[in-house]
Amino acid sequence: MTVIVVAACPVGLRGHLTRWLLEISPGVFVGKVSARVRGLMWVRVVDMVKSGRAIMVHNADNEQGLAFEVHDHNWVPTDFEGISLVLRPASADEATTTAPPSKGWSSASKRRRFGRR
Repeated sequence: MTVIVVAACPVGLRGHLTRWLLEISPGVFVGKVSARVRGLMWVRVVDMVKSGRAIMVHNADNEQGLAFEVHDHNWVPTDFEGISLVLRPASADEATTTAPPSKGWSSASKRRRFGRR
């Protein structure tokens, strides 16, 4: 099974993908194609997507049972000991507002412990 998700892409690319895959939602294409066709399709997607983004997920013979490719996306696939995960970069707001956790019991645990509601 192959899934390709495209965003902000030209209409011609969507028409090209519908030759082999079904468009089940705007920009989401699903189907079963051979590895050769999948590879050629991904090359065409990367060539035609221009300023848009593209993600492809397909079945693979690994621990997860799937593999994925991304193009022009801010989330980066990263290998952690043989398992592929997607690393989401922290925004500037998240990086500056992360305070250390407070010490002691939480308010909810205090209420539960002492029977207050």
